[in-house]
Amino acid sequence: MQKIKDFIVKYYEGLAYLFFGGVATLLNLVLFAAFQAAFGTDFAAGIGNVIDNIICILFAYWTNHTFVFRSENKGKAALAEFGQFVSCRIATMIMDQCIIWLGVSLIGPHVAFAAANGELWAMGVKLFSQVMVILSNYVFSKLFIFKKK
Repeated sequence: MQKIKDFIVKYYEGLAYLFFGGVATLLNLVLFAAFQAAFGTDFAAGIGNVIDNIICILFAYWTNHTFVFRSENKGKAALAEFGQFVSCRIATMIMDQCIIWLGVSLIGPHVAFAAANGELWAMGVKLFSQVMVILSNYVFSKLFIFKKK
């Protein structure tokens, strides 16, 4: 039991980032699927993707600030941290939107599977995009936003 506890303490930040990143990704995918079911793939891959990213950015800031990196910034420092976080997440949101657009709108019509299973294809593209976003977000968070002083 002590070995498990030591492992968690030693790798807390990475484990917490994976856990909360997983929750944020799940939220992102659920919102994408809900928009897709309610309004169609075009909406989910367009404005719905932007809306779900905004919701997930706010959720991710709170969890990263509070639980993952345990930031102690308050006041103006916390506001600056939030600004950096949102700026980086907007960059990865644009990356996400580009991947979705390329995969669903540009490549999708030329793939037989996508033509037969459009909603499933779109969700697969979204899942791929989320892997790229998670990796990029961790690098931004670790190196630029929540760096230890």
